[in-house]
Amino acid sequence: MPLLLLLQIFLHFPSSSTLCDPRVRGLCQPTVEETPKCTDILLSYCSDMAYSQTTFPNIIGHSTREDAEASVEYLLISVVESLIGGDCHLQVRMLGCSVLAPRCEREKAQRPCRSACEAVQKKCSRAFDGIDMAWPYFLDCDRFFVGHPEGCFDPLDDMREQQDQGDDAFQVPPSEDPAALMQFTYHSYNEMIDHLKRIEDRCPGVARTYSIGRSTEGRELLVVEFSDNPGEHELLEPETKYVGNVHGNEVLSRQLLIYLAQFLCSEYLNGNERIQSLINTTRIHILPSMNPDGYEVATSGGNENHHRDNTELGRNNAQNIDLNRNFPDLTSIVYRRRGQKGHRTDHIPIPDFYWFGKVAPETYAVMKWIRSVPFVLSANVRSGDLLVSYPYDLSKHPQGYNSFSPTPDEKVFKFLAGTYRNAHKTMSSRNAACGRRGANSQTGIINGAQRSSFARGMQDFNYLHTNCFEVTVALGCDNFPDEEELFLSWHDNQEALMAFLEAVHRGVKGIVKDENGNGIKGAQISVRGIRHGVTSGENGEYWRLLTPGIHIISATAPSYTTAFKKVHLPPKMRQAGRVDFVLHEAVPEPDAREGNDALSTREAYERFDPHDQYERYTHISAISQRGEERAIKPWWWSYFALPDAPAPTWLLKKY
Repeated sequence: MPLLLLLQIFLHFPSSSTLCDPRVRGLCQPTVEETPKCTDILLSYCSDMAYSQTTFPNIIGHSTREDAEASVEYLLISVVESLIGGDCHLQVRMLGCSVLAPRCEREKAQRPCRSACEAVQKKCSRAFDGIDMAWPYFLDCDRFFVGHPEGCFDPLDDMREQQDQGDDAFQVPPSEDPAALMQFTYHSYNEMIDHLKRIEDRCPGVARTYSIGRSTEGRELLVVEFSDNPGEHELLEPETKYVGNVHGNEVLSRQLLIYLAQFLCSEYLNGNERIQSLINTTRIHILPSMNPDGYEVATSGGNENHHRDNTELGRNNAQNIDLNRNFPDLTSIVYRRRGQKGHRTDHIPIPDFYWFGKVAPETYAVMKWIRSVPFVLSANVRSGDLLVSYPYDLSKHPQGYNSFSPTPDEKVFKFLAGTYRNAHKTMSSRNAACGRRGANSQTGIINGAQRSSFARGMQDFNYLHTNCFEVTVALGCDNFPDEEELFLSWHDNQEALMAFLEAVHRGVKGIVKDENGNGIKGAQISVRGIRHGVTSGENGEYWRLLTPGIHIISATAPSYTTAFKKVHLPPKMRQAGRVDFVLHEAVPEPDAREGNDALSTREAYERFDPHDQYERYTHISAISQRGEERAIKPWWWSYFALPDAPAPTWLLKKY
C-alpha cells in the first residue's frame, strides 16, 4: 500500500521527540535566532510552495530539516491525500507546509495568516471527522498563525491565482455544489463519507447521517436518512432501507446508492413534487457500504485488469467472512416446523448456538439496526447479475439442490420484485440475464433458492425475524464496471430505485387498540391464506404489504378477542389502505397453554446475544496481533504509531 511504503521511507530518518507539546496551548516557543538564516526548502512535499526558502527552527520547534522529515506532522501532510482525498488535501498540505517550512525572505521569517487557516479549517474539518481524526494540532489557527497587522503571509495565494485563471482543481466550490454534482467515478471510503456528510449539510431539513457501528478495521457503517422529520419515527409513516456493498467487490451497488442519496437531496430542493411527496410520507435509510473493508481491498489494484483477473478479491470482510452467509439460519427452522400444526414463519427467535459462531461486527451492527427500526420494505443491492431475487434463499430440497422454495408471501414478493423489474430500463428483456444462473428467471425475477441455494442470507433473516420484506436487487452484470459505464448504470436504475421505495405504500396499515383507545404492542396481524403475520409496534401501529385484491385480515393479542375485517385493494391504489382494529378483553380460558407458548416465544425473541458471546468473541478473535488495538484505535492509527517515538495521541479525537 502507498501509505506503508511511505512509512518505510520515514523509518530511515532518525526519530526525534516533538519539541512542542500539542496538548498544552502556548507551550510552544522555540528559541528563534535574532537574525534567522534563510535556507532552501528541501522538504519534497513542500517543494511547490509559492516561496523557495524557509528557516529552522520552524514554528513548532523542529531544529533541522531532518527533524521535520522524521516527524509525524510531516508524515501526515505527506499522506493526507490518501487519507481524506477530495479537494481538501492540497489546502491542508500547503497549510501544514507553511508551519513546518515557514516563508523566509531577506533573512526574515514570517508566520502564515490566521484567516487562511480558518478558511481551510471551516471547509476541511469535516473530512477529518469522516475518518475519526482530530484536526491536527499544528494547524491550530489561534496558536501558530497570526493576523495581517503582524505581517503574515497567505500560503494559499498561489492557489487563488490559479483559481482566478480558471483552474477548477483549486477552486473552492460553492456550498451547494459538492452534494449536487454527481461524479461518475469511484469514491474512496473517505470520499463516500464526505459526500454523505455534505448531503446532510445541504438538506438539513430532510437528511441526516448516523452510524450503526464499525467494520472489523474500524470504518464507520454510515447511513444517510431522508424524512421530513429526520431522526424521528412518525406514527404510521413506513420505513424502508437500501443496503449496498455487502460483498466488498460488488462496487456498483455502493456507487448507485451514493448517487441515489444525492438525487433525493437535489430533487427535493429543486421542488420535484414526486420526491417531496415520497420524503414527506416515508422514512428512507440508505447504507451504501456494509463492507467498507472489503471494498478497500477490491479497489486496491489500481487497474481494470487487476479487478477482472481477481473476481473474488475483497468479496469478504477483513475476517474473511462472507457477510451474506453470516446471519442466523432461520429458514432451516421453518422447514423443520412445516409439519407442526399452527407453525409460524415470522418473528423466529435467534438460536442461542448462533452466538457461539463467528459473528462479524458488520453483521452484528446490521442485525441490531434491523431490530431497532420498524422497517417495512428493504432491498439488498448488489451486482454481478441483472435481476431481482426474493426469499427463500435456502432450498427446501432435502439434498440442498437448487429448487423453487417460495415463502407464504410468494405473490407479494413477486409483486415487489416486479415493481423494480418493470421500472428498470432493460431488466425485463429476455436477453438481459447474465450467465446460466439467471437463465431460469422469469425475465428478471427469480426465487433465490431456485437460482443458487445458500443458508444464512440477509433477506431470509429480514423476512423470518422481523416485519421487513427484503429482496435482492442485482444492478448489473459487472461487479466493477469501467467508470465510463457508471452514468449508464445510473440511468438504467434510477427510476427503478425510486419505484421500489414507493412500493412501501402498497397494502394496508393501521393501529390496533384496546377498548380504551390505547395502542396494543405485539398484536399479530394475519391474512387468511398466508401463513405469515406481522406484529404491531409501539403505539399499536402496523404495516402489511399486500397485492391488490380482496383479503380477510385479522388482529389478535394475548388476553384479547380476535377481530376480523374484509378489505378490497384496487390495482391502481398508490397509498396503503387504513385498517384499524379495536380488540376487546377476553375471559381467561382454564387452559392458557397457547398464551404461555406465545409469551415464551416473545421472551426468546427479545433476547439478543443473551450470553454476550459476541462481546467475548471480539476480544479474543483478533484478525492480527494488533487486533485489540484496532478495536480501540481508528484504522489509520498503525500508520502513525512509529517505533521508538512518542505515540501521536493528538491525532485521536477522544483522547
